[in-house]
Amino acid sequence: MTKTQATIITIGDELLIGQVIDTNSAWIAQELNKAGVAVRRRVAVADDWIEIWNALDAELENADIILITGGLGPTADDITKPLLCKYFGGTLTVNDEALANVKYLFEVVFKRPLIPVNLKQAEVPDVCTVIQNKRGTAPGMWFNKNGKIIISMPGVPHEMKGMMTSTIIPKLLEEFDLPVIVHRTLLTAGVGESFLSENLKEFESNLSKDIKLAYLPSSGMVRLRLSSSGFDKIETIKAIDHKFLELQSIITEYIVTVNDEPLAKALGNLLATDNKTMATAESCTGGHIAQLITTNPGSSAYYKGSIISYDNAVKENILKVSAQTLLEHGAVSEQTVKEMLAGVLKVVGADYALAVSGIMGPDGGSSDKPVGTVWIAAGTADKYVTKQFNFRFDRARNIEFTSLNALNLLRKFITGQP
Repeated sequence: MTKTQATIITIGDELLIGQVIDTNSAWIAQELNKAGVAVRRRVAVADDWIEIWNALDAELENADIILITGGLGPTADDITKPLLCKYFGGTLTVNDEALANVKYLFEVVFKRPLIPVNLKQAEVPDVCTVIQNKRGTAPGMWFNKNGKIIISMPGVPHEMKGMMTSTIIPKLLEEFDLPVIVHRTLLTAGVGESFLSENLKEFESNLSKDIKLAYLPSSGMVRLRLSSSGFDKIETIKAIDHKFLELQSIITEYIVTVNDEPLAKALGNLLATDNKTMATAESCTGGHIAQLITTNPGSSAYYKGSIISYDNAVKENILKVSAQTLLEHGAVSEQTVKEMLAGVLKVVGADYALAVSGIMGPDGGSSDKPVGTVWIAAGTADKYVTKQFNFRFDRARNIEFTSLNALNLLRKFITGQP
């Protein structure tokens, strides 16, 4: 089975110096995968004529499709369009539809005067198929060379996504006979990658050559992904679903969710199904748990809110943690998170709550409570669990690990897992 293979090229000095994070490649790869196109390489190059030219030469050797983002703006450092024009032996000409779009955007939407440099956005190589940009001024370009397809899009994510969804993906589906690519992903917690690998050794060795197992560790959790592709959609899905059920049966006790979703979403689904609500009382995480929860659409159905009691005065005055508790046991203690839990449940009125307090670093620790010491409480007004953690990372990772372990502690409390 021959797979249609793609390369994604992102252009911009800002990507190489870390000033801007390349989110375009990840989104494009996901969309291509859904369509049945296998992404084999992602390449980032500078705003440099030779670098871009060489990247095109190199990727055309192996890829069937090259998707390029960036370098289509009106300023001098945006060189992608004139380069592609020369690369494919064309001449820049004004595209009437693109010109009308530029005029409409400036005169009607932006209400700003047009200057010559803006009008040049409507110029495209006469050897390309123009991809109109309904979300911006720079049109995209579609080239064919020796049976290979090269597509150039703006680097602005909103504009690129509009082109991909409305024009590029449908056109690729017309051009190629594409297989179905299927993934099944589950999330585990409380177990390391090496331990999972050892437990799944026999399972992995018995997989057919068409199904691959990937281990994706992150922040104390591991996602396991089975992937397969084929031109018979029904048979491909049937085969991978059978192995996915077998995979689940081997590691049942460690599974958080059998959907490709983050922990916060899995917890939210659990609450929504039971028609229950939750709240958070956060000290050391400073609202990060709330952010993880509310990133998910629909979270207002089950999330009441958070009290960020970063200062002890907030713990006392709003959450009603007693001064005696703070004096005798300190802010980072089992006693304090118990009272924080009771306080937030009373103030917010949710069914469940989480409370966290800890020392994230790089300073603030002591011999009794070193940096990374965390206490978490999860439960209801009548029943709860507490747990101490001792992380060993930098501040950012300590916050991330605290937040995820708190969410998982509440999930286990609700489901009755030990």
